[in-house]
Amino acid sequence: MCVAVVAIGNDAMHGHEPYSEFLFRISGFLGWYYLTLSAMNGLAALYLWRSRGGTKLFRVGGFQLTTVHLWLAVALLFMLMSPIAMSGSEYWIGLISFGDGAKNAMDAVMGPVVYTVGTMGVLVVMFLFRRFFVQPAIAWGMLNLAFLFMGMAMADKDFYSIVGKPDNVPIVGLIFLLGFFTWLATYRAVQNDDRIARGEPPLEKLDDEKILVWPDLVYTELICMVALTALLLLWGIALQAPLEEPASSVKTPNPSKAPWYFLGLQEMLVYYDPWMAGVVLPSLVVFGLMAIPYLDYNKAGNGYYTINERLFAYLTFQFGFLVLWITLIVMGTFLRGPNWNFFGFFETWDSHKVEALNNVDLSEYFWIYLLGQERPKAPDGAGFGSKLGFILLRESPGIILTIVYFAAVPPALVLYSKYFREMFIRMGFLRFMVMTNLLLFMALLPIKMVCRWSFNLKYFISIPEFFLNF
Repeated sequence: MCVAVVAIGNDAMHGHEPYSEFLFRISGFLGWYYLTLSAMNGLAALYLWRSRGGTKLFRVGGFQLTTVHLWLAVALLFMLMSPIAMSGSEYWIGLISFGDGAKNAMDAVMGPVVYTVGTMGVLVVMFLFRRFFVQPAIAWGMLNLAFLFMGMAMADKDFYSIVGKPDNVPIVGLIFLLGFFTWLATYRAVQNDDRIARGEPPLEKLDDEKILVWPDLVYTELICMVALTALLLLWGIALQAPLEEPASSVKTPNPSKAPWYFLGLQEMLVYYDPWMAGVVLPSLVVFGLMAIPYLDYNKAGNGYYTINERLFAYLTFQFGFLVLWITLIVMGTFLRGPNWNFFGFFETWDSHKVEALNNVDLSEYFWIYLLGQERPKAPDGAGFGSKLGFILLRESPGIILTIVYFAAVPPALVLYSKYFREMFIRMGFLRFMVMTNLLLFMALLPIKMVCRWSFNLKYFISIPEFFLNF
């Protein structure tokens, strides 16, 4: 018995909290979490009932079921889950959480390629079937499923230790806020596209009444300021400040992470050289944003939401913002652990896990694996010009491939795509080449990510002699 007490004490001291104690500690939070979801769905059902906005589903006998009854049933389900979560019992909470088999299966299929390609695939499906997904009932159901997944997953110690960190709680909230505002903008855009197709003005045109800054706007800002201040006070009381021990050069955190808004750049360091990920690509982002007014020739969509009238701009923005930025932030926050290794949602962040990737450059694939010979190398004592020539010969596959990618793809788009041909005619040669090369730089990141994780391909061009890698 003494040994058991000492073991528990050592576990608690070293952060290895027993699972039963962990469940007891979070039981109150989970109980209130499900109770809040129950109230949320109950209020939604009440709103639909009073506004008579419920959608008919199907009949059972002579009774018509609507979304009002559906959200009442969901509210009842969450209400029943609340006391189960508050019990703190390992057995009862196990009934409303993911089992080991489900968690291991999700961790087994989750990987960098699956995550990257999968998120792109999900976004493509949601875009193609946007008229279905923007329906309020469907969107509300997806929100409930997301909250249910969070609740069931938080019963896992490893998952909770990540999403429950005071540093990461705001990011979890930002993800849900981003989903809501993306849905709202898409919902309004789909409505406007339907109205424009019928020859009607957009929704924003129906409510263009001018209001005064004083008192309307000032009062609104004052109310928002007071509400936000109250929220921050409650936040500061409920969550402990994420303060750590003083910084020391002899003890660096593992993993050492940048602030969340720079995690996308830190993730790029896995695939690019520091000068590329930290200087060139951010500069191209700034340059591209500055160039938009000069590249954009489509004046439609000013002041109202639309997709059909701004399809190219919409897809470019969603790809750059959601795929190349938000997904990298989520990956860096929740899936990158010690040694910058990739971990599944329910995988323990073990600092002893080392997954050393073999850094294979394109020139190695070409000369060694394809041709079966050593890479060209200048003889000992050769001059600078000779060394430079051998370096260019060694990296010629990557150099040629890069030139073809940036120089041949834009003309090919003009020749074989009617859409880009019309764009070229309207934009002219210079603007079109600037725009397409910016797009090619954007597309290069997911290409390099897939090549890195699928084939261990580090660089297309590797010239360490001059610290030039691409």
